This record gives sequence, C-alpha cells and structure tokens, in this order.
Amino acid sequence: MKEVSIQTNSKTYPVYIGAGVINQLTSFIKGNYPSLTNIILITDETVASHYLPAIQNVLSEFDVKSCIVPSGEKAKTFDVYYRCLSFCLEEKLDRKSVLLSFGGGAVGDLGGFVAATYMRGIPFIQVPTTILAHDSAVGGKVAINHPLGKNMIGAFHQPDAVFYDLNFLASLPLSEKRSGFAEVIKHGLIKDPLFYIWLREHIHSLDEITEQELNIALTKGIEIKGAFVSQDEKETGVRAFLNFGHTLGHAIEAEMGYGNCTHGEAVAVGMLFALELSKKIYDLPFAIEEFKEWLSRLGYEISIPKELANEKLLERMKQDKKSIGQKIRFVLLKHIGEPVLYEFSDEELLIELGKFQGENI
Repeated sequence: MKEVSIQTNSKTYPVYIGAGVINQLTSFIKGNYPSLTNIILITDETVASHYLPAIQNVLSEFDVKSCIVPSGEKAKTFDVYYRCLSFCLEEKLDRKSVLLSFGGGAVGDLGGFVAATYMRGIPFIQVPTTILAHDSAVGGKVAINHPLGKNMIGAFHQPDAVFYDLNFLASLPLSEKRSGFAEVIKHGLIKDPLFYIWLREHIHSLDEITEQELNIALTKGIEIKGAFVSQDEKETGVRAFLNFGHTLGHAIEAEMGYGNCTHGEAVAVGMLFALELSKKIYDLPFAIEEFKEWLSRLGYEISIPKELANEKLLERMKQDKKSIGQKIRFVLLKHIGEPVLYEFSDEELLIELGKFQGENI
C-alpha cells in the first residue's frame, strides 16, 4: 500500500493506493468518526453489479444504506442529484453521517456534491473504481452537469480520505482505461517531463499494462494533482493548468452528448490541439507526430469527430470555466512541464480548428 498526503488550506487527507486497501476502510471509519450515526453509499448500476457485495462485506459492522444511480455521465443530472438528496432525507442522515462515493469520476462528482450541499456539508470518502477517478477523486471539485456546460453546477468540498483499491480496476473495459489514462498523460505533460518520458517508454498497450506500471503511473499522477491542489485549492491560479486539453475536450463531450464520448478520449483530442497551438505560439520543442502515433497505438482518436461544427465547439468553449467575459483561454505549454494560459480571439480559434481538422483527417 502507498499513501499520498493531499494538503490544502481547508484540509489535509490521505490517499491510500494499492490492491486490497479497501480492507482498511472500516478501521479508518471507526478511528475518525467516533460519533457516527449513518453511512450512505452512492454507487452506479455497473459498479453495483460487480462490487457492491464486496464493499458491503468490508462494511458489515455498519448499517450501510445504498443509493444506486445510473452509470456514467447520466448520474450527473439535476434529477439524479435531487433523488440522492431525497434518499438522504428519507434515511434521516444528519451532520454526523458519512457519505461514501463508490465508483468512477461521475459518481465521485455526484456524491461529493450531494455531501457538499446536504445540511450545508457532511463528510465524505472517495472510493474510486476507475483510472479516470485518480484525477477526479483528489482535489475536492464536485459537480453535476447542465445541458449548457459540463461541471457548471458544483462546489469545492474535500473528501476525508480516498481509498484507491486497484483490484476494482480489473473489470474496466478498454474504453474506460483509455479515458482514465489520458489524464495520466496530461499530468506528465503539464508538470514532469521525466514522468512523460517514462510513460512513453513503458506504456505501449493499455490492454497489457501491468499492475506495477499502473501503480507507478497512478501514484505519480495523484502526487502531481496534489501538488497543484496544495498551491491553489479553489482554482484561482495554477490549478487551472490541470485543465490542459479540457477546453476543447469538454466542448466535444457536450456537443456529442454526455456519455457518447468518454471524457478522457475527448481530452486526448483537446491535448493534441493544445500542443499544436503551443507549437505555433511558443515554438514548443515537442515531437507532435510521434505523440500522435503513440496515442493511435494506445487506441485514441486523434481528430475532432467530423459531425461536430467548429462554430458550435466555439460557443461551447466560451462556457468553459477558464473563460473570462466570453474570451476563451487555453492552457498551453512553453515547454513540457511549463504550462501557461493564453487568450484567443474567436477568429483565431476558428482558423486553428479548421487547420487542425485538415491535418488530422
């Protein structure tokens, strides 16, 4: 088991990483909540079908109430959020209750937002079950989606702990492995050139990645995420750099319809576009063609879906949380590990989107 400490202005908490760490959950709850009244577990249909009995067995000493929601981004709607709040009220949760988010990034975002807003905030613990959640489970950003924008309705609410049991990753389909691994790549590009090189040299197939390689990659990714969060908990400065690839990525997700394109696969295209912009604006010394080939070998699409109109993507990007006064700001790289924010005009972006689509057909 590895432990990474996440330090923020509001709270310091542990992230436990490794196969079997879920078995430490009961002792953590007993040690940290002496006045515990209730435990509610929010999970989705897919995770419940695979692992709900396993976590219920771990928590057998407690009376745990389970709220099962739809899988994926369909969990992050107003209706599902309202249903979870109603469940909490019906089960008579109070401020001594604890919420467990057991699932991927969508369940973590939803459960965390429920915890942040129920009775103005109750404790919660993240128990991620996907590679993608190595990013979303750490840092306290919790939210649901609006049809006009992803993660636009949310809060900052740090978990009390994260239990990242790698045994839960065994059942992930390849598309979900790709989705999560895009965020691992992002962490290397924005912070650690040596980590990025390690990824390129060691990860040649997401089908054949070993437990040791996965442990190394996820631990490093969490450490990098923690470093940004510790400097800037509420995203008023450097934490915005964690959105590298997300400005276009979120726009693609929204235009495709949430759930029709995985988050990480959209972000991979967004990162590639941001690298092209970085090459143009800052003459970034980076082998983009080799990067494209590596992404393709790992199974990623490297172009914007043809059915999406650039004008529609532009409007979506204006709703990005980094945009100020409808001016679109991208996270670019001067060098690997040296991110910056750069503002583009609408006209510039439409031209660059056209070039990007032409280059990647």
